[in-house]
Amino acid sequence: MNIGKIIKNGVIDENPTFVQVIGMCPTLAVTTSAINGIGMGLATAAVLVCSNLMISLIRKIVPDKIRIPCYVVVIASFVTIVQLLLQGFLPELNKSLGIFIPLIVVNCIILARAEAFAGKQGPISSFFDGASMGIGFTLALFIIGLARELLGSGSALGFTILPVVFPRTIMMILPPGAFITLGLLMALLRYIGRRKA
Repeated sequence: MNIGKIIKNGVIDENPTFVQVIGMCPTLAVTTSAINGIGMGLATAAVLVCSNLMISLIRKIVPDKIRIPCYVVVIASFVTIVQLLLQGFLPELNKSLGIFIPLIVVNCIILARAEAFAGKQGPISSFFDGASMGIGFTLALFIIGLARELLGSGSALGFTILPVVFPRTIMMILPPGAFITLGLLMALLRYIGRRKA
């Protein structure tokens, strides 16, 4: 078990958003601002860490025939906990993220990590895999949200950054802006990766 390799894998080499291109529904929908990106990313990361750990602990006692339904129940339990915590402590963020918090249950990042990693590895490796994938997802959503917020409204994290004379590109905070931002960032990261290689 190489913890450093697992962390690098989740954050950079197999980043769920920029490399694996999974979890696109929340990525494109909630990244209208950097705060939304951080909130969605951290909520997903919390579910990833907890579900990976729990699935790794129960993997040997769950029969193969009901493996996936058991994984979904575990994931849904943690999503419910996260949603209740958001409703109680961060109601504005919960309202902003809306339906995408309950939809974490069927997020392909979480199901993929449960099936591909936590169902086959020990608890410590699974914990770090969930944490690194969650950090990678959170960073990706933050970067996309920050770029869209900055170009669309001239602000970052709610603070006005660009002067009023700088033209606002309203399209960036609309759905087409999500696709454009994601495509440009993916192209930039692949270009940097090829330059390094």
